Amino acid sequence: MASGSAQKLKLLYLMDIFKTETDPDHGLSMPQLIERLAAKGIDAERKGLYRDIETLREFGLDIRTLKRQPVQYALVERDFELSQLTLLVDAVQSSRFLSDGASNALVKSIRQLASAEERKTLNKQVHVHGRPKRQDLSDFVAVDLLQEAIACKCKVSFRYYKYGAGKERLARKGGAAHVVTPMNLTYSDGNYYLVAYSAPDEEIRNYRVDRMGGIVVTDEPVDRNATIAHYDPDEAARTAFGMYDGERVVMSIRVDADLMNIVVDRFGRDVEAASVDGGKTAIVTVPVRLSPVLYSWIAMLGDGAEILSPRLLRERYVGWLKSITAIYEEHPG
Repeated sequence: MASGSAQKLKLLYLMDIFKTETDPDHGLSMPQLIERLAAKGIDAERKGLYRDIETLREFGLDIRTLKRQPVQYALVERDFELSQLTLLVDAVQSSRFLSDGASNALVKSIRQLASAEERKTLNKQVHVHGRPKRQDLSDFVAVDLLQEAIACKCKVSFRYYKYGAGKERLARKGGAAHVVTPMNLTYSDGNYYLVAYSAPDEEIRNYRVDRMGGIVVTDEPVDRNATIAHYDPDEAARTAFGMYDGERVVMSIRVDADLMNIVVDRFGRDVEAASVDGGKTAIVTVPVRLSPVLYSWIAMLGDGAEILSPRLLRERYVGWLKSITAIYEEHPG
């Protein structure tokens, strides 16, 4: 091998060794570096390695000397810290949207960003109940297609499914394609949703990505109107429960102090709340969207909460409760 080629390869191999085998807590001594390079067929000597390490430092790698016996060298500053990689692995493994195969593939790629020692820490598995076994499209392909449609400002066509009593997948609209204007992708409660404007319905709707099939990016340009222009994704996320859309109202609800943890978990610490009754209860005022998921969240608070206003929400909630209790009154078992 020509000496020039050998030197170029030596720098590349040396950089790879630092990235894969060292971190702030684990370094390699000069003899170990020479041994690693020899295993790859590269002859190296101490003086030359000092120059190579300095070259890599000039290139931007934060290679530092660890004062140990013998002295070790390690790549300290990495693209991602171990805590960041751990967070990414946990997020990927906890996602119900991803199948086991897709989750494992992503985690494998994330682990490659860590050193060999750090990978041992990342070698764990988070159990996720209800993770899908398979989907019509690869998880990544579905999201990529929708991102492509959003970027090119083209409408997207797809079939939308639901489950029947026999757990069979049934296409909505008799199997006819939904053709919508994609606006954004959002992640909620472990699932991806496509937020899109449906021209036939003249409204913005949310579609679960794992229930979409036959996704096609069309050549038809997206719709443009006031409904789309005035849509605020942050406001929608704050007010909608479970991505269910509905009429927007400002809810005022009395909540026992012992239940404020649940309220803050759902609406955040900046939620408008006024302490009353000597701190025994709070009046919480927050914008929400009417939906069965909202009613079930309020029901979870039991008799520790009472809707004060608006009257429409109070009446809808009472009607929802009565429709449920009526089933048990008609069929006492």
